Amino acid sequence: MTSLEKESHQILDAWLTSCTRSKKVSRNTISVGIVVMNHLLQTCPVSRKEVVSPGGEIKGARSGLGNILEKHGVPRRYLKEVTTRQGHQDGQRLFANFGWGQNFAGLPDAQRHALIQDLINRLADEAHTWLKRQNLKLHIDRRQSPTAWIKLIVENAKTRSGGVVEQHLVGAKLARRFQKSTVPNHPAHAADRQTSRAGDFVISNIVYHVTATPGRSVIEKCAENIKAGLLPILLVPESQVNKATALAEDEGVDSEMSVISIEAFVAMNIIELATEGNADFFAVLQEIVQIYNDRLAEVETDLSLQIEIR
Repeated sequence: MTSLEKESHQILDAWLTSCTRSKKVSRNTISVGIVVMNHLLQTCPVSRKEVVSPGGEIKGARSGLGNILEKHGVPRRYLKEVTTRQGHQDGQRLFANFGWGQNFAGLPDAQRHALIQDLINRLADEAHTWLKRQNLKLHIDRRQSPTAWIKLIVENAKTRSGGVVEQHLVGAKLARRFQKSTVPNHPAHAADRQTSRAGDFVISNIVYHVTATPGRSVIEKCAENIKAGLLPILLVPESQVNKATALAEDEGVDSEMSVISIEAFVAMNIIELATEGNADFFAVLQEIVQIYNDRLAEVETDLSLQIEIR
């Protein structure tokens, strides 16, 4: 390995380390890294205005992302588009770390192409490692209550879900309970962008908000629902109920909205449906999990969040 090759890999590794948050590097960051290096693969050096939009986004990281990923052997299902501001900031830093391509400018085209492709492959390996993650495989003790089953799902999802499992689990519950109604199905992080939706799910005059980590912003949305004549229901993990209730009290809307744990909300539905249909509790859980998996596959790219129960 030449000194330039060694230095380039050290720069990339240092960048990945700097992008590690909560002991992991996000798909947004890995994807934007591939886009950055793909720009440098085409031409070196580049100017900022050529590769960064006026709004600070790395060009190609949205509409062109799927094609760029596939070009380098990463399935487009890895990520639909880079959506976080932090991801684009990471991309700008990577450009800067390589001098906007000046590091490679003196190399013959073939050597530059081989070196940058090797760096892209390093990022692609990170993507493939993520794609090989196992589904949420859960062993259900049928002697336990439905509440214990849902607690097990929520607890196992906590370190890798980011709220995705929680939202689609509630969506599956609503879809199973209200089969004659259309229950919307959106990507769990669509709320990261500007949206005019009243909440995650709206059925009649009820608005359901689902979050793994309640904050003031979701309470403010609930207050807006109340002003519009709607009934907001905030669904959070059991461990977050007290925090969500306190936030609602601070906002002065605690008596006009409901804060319910996801575990209780879904478990009661299992009990009610099983009773109405004279069915086994576990059979109803299996139905909801299948609906969950189908809804997740429709709109999400992280299929490792599908659930297997045994």
